[in-house]
Amino acid sequence: MVMEALTLDGDACETSNKLIRADARPVEWIISADPVPYPFALEAMRTRAAAIAAGEAPEAIWLLEHPPLYTAGTSALPQDLLSDRFPVYDAGRGGQYTYHGPGQRVAYVMLDLTQRGRDIRCLVRGLEGWVIDTLAAHNISGARRDGRIGVWVKRPDKGPLKEDKIAAIGVRVSKWVTFHGISLNVMPDLGHYDGIVPCGITDQGVTSFEDLGQLVSMPEVDSVLRRAFEGRFGPTVSASEEGLVSSGAHSQVA
Repeated sequence: MVMEALTLDGDACETSNKLIRADARPVEWIISADPVPYPFALEAMRTRAAAIAAGEAPEAIWLLEHPPLYTAGTSALPQDLLSDRFPVYDAGRGGQYTYHGPGQRVAYVMLDLTQRGRDIRCLVRGLEGWVIDTLAAHNISGARRDGRIGVWVKRPDKGPLKEDKIAAIGVRVSKWVTFHGISLNVMPDLGHYDGIVPCGITDQGVTSFEDLGQLVSMPEVDSVLRRAFEGRFGPTVSASEEGLVSSGAHSQVA
């Protein structure tokens, strides 16, 4: 299953606790200090998701940055790729084209939905809420938009109806285990988005913490992301990235 644009029953998702595991088993919280090549990240996610589905590994949230690149979702249109200035990868997630690069916090989400309500709509709602809570802690007002997955910020300085996207969300689900996740713009080079039509949307732009005048470090954002995640999904425990895949898989892909 891949996640496309969904009409979400927001009230039901917000008032239920289905995204929190009944057994309160903590999610491993993993942070990569160095940029992670996209092919390695894909292989690591697939390996970990399969292990979670088989009951051989705990759930995980993996925070990282990528080198500059574009990814194509299952609905990507060829005409929306405007430049080949960076490598382009088939992501296998829902959605269209997006950009990843330094200064953007990517959070790959590997959760077992058999323990969290088996509701993809509520999962997406929860991921959006996670980002919105994180932004609010930094005095940024983010919001959902019907028919447009992701989190948006109003930009009255650009016009009365203008708004920019600050976070993208794309999820794939296999055997009720999720992978891929969110990308949150902290301080990326927003000019790198010029090579694509981001998420197929032409009438709005993209923004970041830095673009909005909020100068924060990645560790500061990570700390808030963790608290906000725990508020919606339950406890976490710190873990090393070495546990994502075997050392042999890393050497073959990196």
